[in-house]
Amino acid sequence: MELQRILEELCGVIEDRKINPIEGSYTSYLFKEGIDKILKKVGEESSEVIIASKNNNKEEEVYEICDLIYHLLVLMSNQKVNLKDITEELEKRRQKICNKKTSRKVMEGIH
Repeated sequence: MELQRILEELCGVIEDRKINPIEGSYTSYLFKEGIDKILKKVGEESSEVIIASKNNNKEEEVYEICDLIYHLLVLMSNQKVNLKDITEELEKRRQKICNKKTSRKVMEGIH
């Protein structure tokens, strides 16, 4: 299955849990607890990605990256940021490839 479709489906489930909470649903629990809990989980998962990468364990990296993506999608939903917003920003950035910003020292006249 294509990544975009998987992400869209997952976003749909996340949105549904936000609007129609289900008892025992982890996603519903995160929304109930609010932004502080969601941000805490994003931070924890980010750290776990770093540790897995540092340990050079691809299987663990993939697992933790998936956890991080899921929690980022919950955060995005909570903050009313959608995949289209992200896609548009990434497209803008893609157009800037090989168009590096001038270094700060050169901009300030320091050589």
